[in-house]
Amino acid sequence: MKPSISHDRADESLLAKAAWFQSLSVTERMDVFVEITDLIIGLNPSILHAKDAQPIPGRVRVLELPKS
Repeated sequence: MKPSISHDRADESLLAKAAWFQSLSVTERMDVFVEITDLIIGLNPSILHAKDAQPIPGRVRVLELPKS
């Protein structure tokens, strides 16, 4: 990852963010994943003990492949 500063609003779009993420190597993507995971655990340590999380109807759509 090359740190840089941008003042362009277009860099805040979902497409720009997706393009940035796709430009990362697998190792860099995993580093971002670990950083986000550490942030979530730091903000809410009890999330580690949550079991059987269920989607909230109407808020999150969970897609599953049909089992064959």
